[in-house]
Amino acid sequence: MIRSLWKGFLGFGLVSIPVKLYVATEKKDLKFRYLHQECMTPVQYQKRCPTCNKDLENHEIVYGYEYQKGRFVVLNEEDFARIPLESTRSVDILNFVDLNQVDPLYFDKSYYLEPGDGGNKAYSLLMQAMEATGKVAIARVVIRTKETLAAVRVRDKVLVMETMFYPDEVRSYAGLSLPGDDVKVHENETKMAISLIENLSVDFEPSQYQNRYRQALHEMIEAKIAGQEVQVSPQAPAANVVDLMDALKQSVKMAEKERKKTRSKKAKVGT
Repeated sequence: MIRSLWKGFLGFGLVSIPVKLYVATEKKDLKFRYLHQECMTPVQYQKRCPTCNKDLENHEIVYGYEYQKGRFVVLNEEDFARIPLESTRSVDILNFVDLNQVDPLYFDKSYYLEPGDGGNKAYSLLMQAMEATGKVAIARVVIRTKETLAAVRVRDKVLVMETMFYPDEVRSYAGLSLPGDDVKVHENETKMAISLIENLSVDFEPSQYQNRYRQALHEMIEAKIAGQEVQVSPQAPAANVVDLMDALKQSVKMAEKERKKTRSKKAKVGT
């Protein structure tokens, strides 16, 4: 059972839609603990004050902002609660935009919005209107102690809210060494690259992508538990292809072959 993060309102003009907020994604990475190699004891991380030479409880710790080296402004939970924000339990829609105008670089974390008591009709109305116009909403929301931008969009039959980074939180690429206008690409190379892209183009089906590294790691752990010897696959030899055009041609052939194989499998399944 998924627990809601908070209950609040989705503000759509003068319409206020009661909603519940749920985290939409979760990490499935395998978790490791650090052990002392000598005795295999899990390593402990303690909150310790070196001046007082003692371990600290959570209630003894406050937030400190270091505005100069060694100088802090101290904040506590009451200070955060007094921050003059309009609401900490609302998703306030500011504008509507085309989704393709929003760079995915701005997206941070995904949440589901569920209609609260008495909100089904207004929720459905907003969802249908957004589907009809092809727009996504840009909103402002406070989650815990942080106000952030968000994009609200329709996914299947649910409203999904993506928290977003502010423009000043997105790092500039100005310092990177990028290719300039002096790099010349032959027309035939461009055509071959386009052909490769077209051969590798499919409808996006998330279920076909699996975390191979996590699966291999899990199998290695299971093998160690069972006392088996772990087999390490030899590294594939690096392809010694110098000519770009030749590499593109080989890639197109491989993609066309794989595409035909996929079509054949789908045809067999359909019969």
